[in-house]
Amino acid sequence: MTQRIAVLGAGPMGLTVAYQLALTGHQPVLFEADDRVGGMSASFDFNGLEIERFYHFHCTSDLDFLHMLDELGIAEKMRWTETRMGQWFQGRLQPWGNPLALLKFSPLSLVAKLRYGLHAFASTRRHDWRALDNMDASSWIKRWVGKEAFEVLWRRLFECKFHDYTPCLSAAWIWARIRRLGRSRYSIFREKLGYLEGGSHTLLSALKAAIEAHGGHIRLNAPIEKVVITGNQVSGVQVAGQIEAFEKVISTIPLPYVTRLMPGLPVDILEKTSSIKNIAVVCVIVKLKEMVSENFWLNINDPEMDIPGLVEYSNLRSLEHTIVYVPFYMPGEHPSYRDADEIFIEKVQRYLKKINPALKDTDFIDMRASRYRHAQPVCTPGHLKKLPPVALPVKGLWVADTSYYYPEDRGISESIRFGRKLANMAIRQLSRESSEV
Repeated sequence: MTQRIAVLGAGPMGLTVAYQLALTGHQPVLFEADDRVGGMSASFDFNGLEIERFYHFHCTSDLDFLHMLDELGIAEKMRWTETRMGQWFQGRLQPWGNPLALLKFSPLSLVAKLRYGLHAFASTRRHDWRALDNMDASSWIKRWVGKEAFEVLWRRLFECKFHDYTPCLSAAWIWARIRRLGRSRYSIFREKLGYLEGGSHTLLSALKAAIEAHGGHIRLNAPIEKVVITGNQVSGVQVAGQIEAFEKVISTIPLPYVTRLMPGLPVDILEKTSSIKNIAVVCVIVKLKEMVSENFWLNINDPEMDIPGLVEYSNLRSLEHTIVYVPFYMPGEHPSYRDADEIFIEKVQRYLKKINPALKDTDFIDMRASRYRHAQPVCTPGHLKKLPPVALPVKGLWVADTSYYYPEDRGISESIRFGRKLANMAIRQLSRESSEV
């Protein structure tokens, strides 16, 4: 039984949902508030360069992403690069990310170095995360690496990204991040990360074309105003003041919007939905004539810089100019989130010149700031149990966002994996309904 199905949000997860539905003969109608598909992976014209507003990279372990490239016939666009990682600490730029760099890192004692290295190795080899689910990340890391290494290498990274939420982070979520990056190493001394020729736009365009080729529809500049629930059944969505009939709705928009768009949900579901917190980001992207460093990823531990790190993207993907992403994370309610773009841009110019004193004002070609209010869910211990079920107790309604990737972090590969799962849940329901007719 073929059905028109509303899909809310055209980020990678929403696109994957629509793609999977279209492949199985259904007719998804994808609604997106933005003027382009992609969500946080969408690109923009950066003074002649088409590039993502927020940085993205891929690991060799991103199997769902790599499988999707094969399926869409664009696997030949994938490129892999040996990358480097650095540590800015006590006013010095130091190598990081391998055993030799750890041994040479003078701020730590030998015992702290050994404990830190053992923790990284054990995390990479670990497969079961359930035992970590109810532990907080800070306590777990301190138990392994000790107070000395935690204070030097972890505390500021946590506080710059999660602020007051730092004591409430899930150990399972942190473990998954360590493991993903650890598995991107093809030797203990070498790291390999990937990118698509043309950036994420290559994947997004291919998904969009495949959806439309199989009978799906994508509506941009079409923010959903309300999901209409009649009795205990979805009956449609309201767009531009008009109600369009749908018996099935799959939402991939951030959970904080759900309470506003679906006021007819049961009270306990609305309470669970509103309890999930998110961190906002202001990400400054910089185009330079000169390199800042030779590192792709640079951790920052500096009391004068309110950032956890920066990404020198051109050290992954070869470009005409140096491209650097500098993210400022904070709760959306934080007063600084309302600061003008110019304040963040001025900070970034000052920070980069401190890291590389050879940089001059004339080396800065262009700088832009992008914002995303619900950029990072705060995953607390026992996170999965706190989420509403994906299949809500309203017939024909499924809801999920990046919070459901737990313990994995948000990312394109995880979006594809969960998007397929979400679509298949709806497809199975449709099959049951068809067999009952």
